[in-house]
Amino acid sequence: MQDFFKEKSESLIPELVSGVRILFTEREGGVSSGPWGGAEGIMGLNVATHVGDNAACVRMNRSIVSQMTPSVPRWMTQVHGTEVADAESVTDDALQADAQTCVTPGVVCAVQVADCLPVLIADSKARGVAAIHAGWKGLSAGIIEKAVARLRERLSDPEALILAWLGPRIGADDFEVGPEVVQAFEQKYGEVSGAVRGVSEGKYLLSLAAYAKQALAAAGVRQVEDCGLSTYADPRRFYSYRRDGASSGRHAALIWIEE
Repeated sequence: MQDFFKEKSESLIPELVSGVRILFTEREGGVSSGPWGGAEGIMGLNVATHVGDNAACVRMNRSIVSQMTPSVPRWMTQVHGTEVADAESVTDDALQADAQTCVTPGVVCAVQVADCLPVLIADSKARGVAAIHAGWKGLSAGIIEKAVARLRERLSDPEALILAWLGPRIGADDFEVGPEVVQAFEQKYGEVSGAVRGVSEGKYLLSLAAYAKQALAAAGVRQVEDCGLSTYADPRRFYSYRRDGASSGRHAALIWIEE
């Protein structure tokens, strides 16, 4: 694992809090092919079981990811809702949830994403972490606020200083939505500067990151690092559901407390 962190420059490995590790896998580096493969015929690191990829390939890809972490990531079935699980209780990926919190060193929180926004959070003392899958439905319904509240509850510290990292997602220049999506966000957060741009009658470009920052602020999280990368705009590095269709692969966004 240490060799990976020392040598693997292609993956996103930000340092948010001392004593906490973050890892975002990219498209290449696994054994999947076809739409789940990498660019230009390179094998891909798809970690999702529900997108039509060969099951044996997904198992191998997940095994490759596990070699980068202190334990097997706690995979879930994500349903674009607001359920927050405790990672220590996630025993198989049949559990339906869209975020998980953890206060146990070495237990790896995991979410799968293509265009949806991964939000990874940690308290400043490295006592707890959480991984959040923030698609537009979950984000507009309050998944971020629920995850932050659950983490503080588990820490028994309502004033815990929480920091956040926003990973690769579909960029604001490419995420075209209808008025019902804009309405869902504006009902929740009101008007947010830079979050929505009209492009034509009934069509808008929406920034998941702008609304995530608003949600984090509402939850009392003021320190936010944003990688600023768009999955849609970079087909070499990233899968994208909106760009490639339903058979697009998924990345892993992982966070854990060091042992």
